[in-house]
Amino acid sequence: MNLTFLLTAYGPTGPVNNGVFALTFLLFCFTIFSNLLLMFVIYVDSNLHKPMYILLFNLAVNGLVGCTSVCPKVMENLIKVVPDITREGCLLQVFFIYVHGTSAYAILTAMAYDRYVSICKPLQYYSIMTPFKVKLLLVIVNVIPIILLAIQVFITSSLPLCGYIIDKLFCDNLAIVNLSCVQSAASNVSGILFTLILAVLPLVLVVLSYIRILIVCLKASKDSRKKAFSTCAPHLIIFINFSTATLFSVIYNRYSGVSREVNAIAAAAFILFPPLLNPLIYGIRTKEIKTAIRKILR
Repeated sequence: MNLTFLLTAYGPTGPVNNGVFALTFLLFCFTIFSNLLLMFVIYVDSNLHKPMYILLFNLAVNGLVGCTSVCPKVMENLIKVVPDITREGCLLQVFFIYVHGTSAYAILTAMAYDRYVSICKPLQYYSIMTPFKVKLLLVIVNVIPIILLAIQVFITSSLPLCGYIIDKLFCDNLAIVNLSCVQSAASNVSGILFTLILAVLPLVLVVLSYIRILIVCLKASKDSRKKAFSTCAPHLIIFINFSTATLFSVIYNRYSGVSREVNAIAAAAFILFPPLLNPLIYGIRTKEIKTAIRKILR
């Protein structure tokens, strides 16, 4: 018999859940539409076939993976009398949520590297950011998180469980580990190691990239500084937005028994807001994308 987890953060069905369902559905649809639109614009406009926009295309794909792995099940549970999820479905959800988060962080790190080369070594940009290197970066930012997180989820799946109640809107690796009958050293060590590789290391690399960019900008002319800022601003806004959402999610996942409102905010902050805001930020602040959209509309 398959084990089923009960998700107790939803509360009873009624007007509140129905309202949250409607809001989640609208945000979900708009997130799907905005990311597909961004992907379409980058795909059809040859002027956007550059390393930065290829990475942005992958960030949009990543956003679709994140929201589609959670939102449909959340909306289903909002209108169910007994919100639940099978153990296999829960582990699969954990895998895709974590792949979404870690791959997005890795893509943003690769984008920071691209901005560093563009600003600090402009004359060498196309000799450094070759098609081969871009493909290599795409493999690294997508394949490594998938492999490491598959190992983490496999370790979690092997743990014997003594409980079945998760006080969350969706599954989380730590919540499943806390239901285990035993303390797993392998799970703890792999969790710390993978956090260092997939979260701390990218953060350090992004910070170092922007320190180098800042040093170069301070030595440059006013016009060069303005151009560098306009180039980096969308990426920096998205990185800060995603880092804040991730930090909020990590803190939230360490505690159970929080209010339904906090559960809803945490879910939206990590799963819905970054994929929703990324296309909007780049669409509003990036001249080449705005030009491409106007060209397509004409």
